[in-house]
Amino acid sequence: QVQLVESGGGSVQAGGSLRLSCAASGDVTSIVSMGWFRQAPGKELEGIAAIHTHTGTSLYATSVKGRFTISRDNAKNTMYLRMNNLKPEDTAMYYCAIRSAGNDVSLYPQPYLYWGQGTQVTVSS
Repeated sequence: QVQLVESGGGSVQAGGSLRLSCAASGDVTSIVSMGWFRQAPGKELEGIAAIHTHTGTSLYATSVKGRFTISRDNAKNTMYLRMNNLKPEDTAMYYCAIRSAGNDVSLYPQPYLYWGQGTQVTVSS
C-alpha cells in the first residue's frame, strides 16, 4: 500500500501562487506515475496534471496548461504542483494520486490506485 499526504493549500488572491506537495510513503517502489486532481463543489473530479516517475513525462489539462507545473523528487518520494496566476475558478479541493502500472500518463481517475485526503485551495477575486 501507498499512503499520500497533500499539503500547501490555502487562500490566495487572484493572480497569486501556491505550491502543493504530495508526500508518499509505504510501498513507494511500486509508484509508476502520479497525478493531481481537483474537485470544486458541485462539479466532477478533474484531472489537471500527471507525471511519470521514471521518464518525467508530464501531461496537463487545458485549463491549467501554462500556469501550473508538476514535478517530482524521487529521492524524497514527493510530488509538487506549482500553481501560478491562480484564478477564482481554480478554487477546489486538490488531491494527489498514484498509479502502479502503465507506461503512459493519464488525467483520468480510474487508473489511479491510491489517493490522498486532499488540500483545499481557495482563490478570491
